[in-house]
Amino acid sequence: MNARSFVKRRLSLRGTFTRTLGHQRTASLKSQGIPLIPHLGSLPSDCDLFSVTENEPKLDDYPGGGTSDDPHITNMNATQDQMSTTLPPPVQNRFSQYSIGSGEDGATTMARLKRHLLADIDGEQSTAPLSAYCFMTGFIDSVTFSAVFVWCAFQTGNSVQLALALARLFNGQHDHSFHIADQQALCSVLTFILGAFIGRLGDKLGCKTRLWLSLGTFIQTVFTMAAAIAIWKSNEGSVADARDNPAWTNTLSFVCIGFMSASMGLQGIMGKRTNTQFTTTVVLTTTWCELMADPKLFDIRQLVISRDHKVMAIISLFLGGFIGRALLDSIGSAGTLGIGTGIRLIISVWWLFVPEKKAKK
Repeated sequence: MNARSFVKRRLSLRGTFTRTLGHQRTASLKSQGIPLIPHLGSLPSDCDLFSVTENEPKLDDYPGGGTSDDPHITNMNATQDQMSTTLPPPVQNRFSQYSIGSGEDGATTMARLKRHLLADIDGEQSTAPLSAYCFMTGFIDSVTFSAVFVWCAFQTGNSVQLALALARLFNGQHDHSFHIADQQALCSVLTFILGAFIGRLGDKLGCKTRLWLSLGTFIQTVFTMAAAIAIWKSNEGSVADARDNPAWTNTLSFVCIGFMSASMGLQGIMGKRTNTQFTTTVVLTTTWCELMADPKLFDIRQLVISRDHKVMAIISLFLGGFIGRALLDSIGSAGTLGIGTGIRLIISVWWLFVPEKKAKK
């Protein structure tokens, strides 16, 4: 732009000079034989319109785009600065704001999610999922006891049953047979221990964190689903006629008992690690004893957590057993366990929304 303005100014000055001396120059040119319309090489050096004389400034005399005081010479840098301030902002990707993992926002979101999952739950505000645990104890036990008279959650009875089976070896009849009921009790005890051992994995993640409580309950869900599929494929019945005639006898029924007992073992240790009034959520003998020993048992004018939560655990387990047995008569063992799978899936999601335990000041 500076060069163009400078050339225009030179042409304007030359034009004025030419008009002033037009007539004298015309006569002189004619006398010298120079054409009025010049062509390249036809003009002498002193008549070159684009020649630079000694007294005229050169373009290089104004570095940086011209800084002289002449108003006709525009500062190139100033013009560029003015243009840069008026340019629109650069076009951004309209989808960038919806990118979850991009930039600082994505890092902040991941940090919040990690903190939420690894935070310890407040045991006093986890009444609902723990009551659902107790419900599932009665629900699962109703299925196995109705079919084979074995408790998947109450391992006290199974342990005593194995003791009785061992004692038969020393009576006068010397009964060395391994009864089907004893086999099923042993299967339940061993898989219950295995499930409880899996619960020790929660010590690595934090036994009270939302992540472990949700993940552990989801593992229970998978075990219950596997039990439902196994008993469905076994084509066995749902309710036994008598104690010496169990409804489940084939191999797949043992698989079903094993998965259900493992799920209850995992639930028991997870409930115990929450350290609440619900204790393990699978045994009510201790709960009954502690309830009867509560000093505020008959203080009905106020809420007592140590008493009320134990009552909720007992009622939830009773409802689970009642509803489970009612479903057996209508949809069978496989269908009942399928519903139990859905309930446990809901509980696994439920743990993610239990309030966080507040730090003590």
